[in-house]
Amino acid sequence: MGPHPAVADVRRAVRHALGDLESGDLVLVACSGGADSLALAAALGFTAPRMNLRAGLLTVDHGLQAGSPERADDVIRLAPGLELGLAEALPVSVGTAGGPEAAAREARYAALSEASARLGAVAVLLGHTRDDQAETVLLRLTRGSGTRSLAGMPARAGIYRRPLLELGRETTAAACAALGLVPWDDPHNLDIRYTRVRVRERLLPVLEDELGPGIAEALARTATLCRDDADALDAWADSAYLRAIVRDCALSDIEAVVVTVAELEDLPAAVRRRVLRRAAIEAGAPPGTLAASHIFQVDRLVTSWRGQRRVEVPGGVGAVRRCGTLIFARQ
Repeated sequence: MGPHPAVADVRRAVRHALGDLESGDLVLVACSGGADSLALAAALGFTAPRMNLRAGLLTVDHGLQAGSPERADDVIRLAPGLELGLAEALPVSVGTAGGPEAAAREARYAALSEASARLGAVAVLLGHTRDDQAETVLLRLTRGSGTRSLAGMPARAGIYRRPLLELGRETTAAACAALGLVPWDDPHNLDIRYTRVRVRERLLPVLEDELGPGIAEALARTATLCRDDADALDAWADSAYLRAIVRDCALSDIEAVVVTVAELEDLPAAVRRRVLRRAAIEAGAPPGTLAASHIFQVDRLVTSWRGQRRVEVPGGVGAVRRCGTLIFARQ
């Protein structure tokens, strides 16, 4: 008799995610002890030796709750039973920049990146599910995000891999139950002070009640479609940028990024604005603070030129139109 269908689904997802690795490679799983990451850890422990891979577990202690070190130790003690030969708890200090959710996320990824590099891992598995993807898309939709942002979380990004993006939380919960694993329910996952919790516990249920079931699946599918579109537009914009860029340009000893307006004028807006965004970033504008509103203002230098003055964007970078070019440089 084979494994429970939910267990088989999670194992299959992990096997597919690791199919390109080589024998002996080390794969780590980030495990909080919740149902999603616990089911993922169990699947990795089962799958890795059958693919001639080494496997281990990392758990991050954010230090935000009483007893968090003990909770991290409990997760570490699960590793041998899950056939994970390596396990480490990573204590972190969570700052305040960007709000509690963003600060915790930044600290967590920094710790995971450091540990994976130190241990020589080729991949770190994250337990984000289809439901997490739906929440991400909905959050970004309310912020007026573009296609790339609405693409949600990628299945792969650098060393990180998300095998469970096509599976729902009901699958990971069923897998844990079938394996006799008892997940830990983080109190923060029910704390409505957090925006994502409000989306999960309030907004999505209302949408399901009013519009019918399948909202999470539809939002996750939207992410996939947006990712395909964004990839195509980014590739087009990359080619357009290479045609528009003026190489080896310095103005009065100021390093500048210069693009030719004539190469931009006939491009579709979605492609042209991607080129302008890339030029601004190359000139020193921080990507995280470069908003669509900034790019719209720069875009008017191409589409609605009336002799406007320099347009300021984050990082002390500005764009000015001169002699048929757009010049991006710091003041």
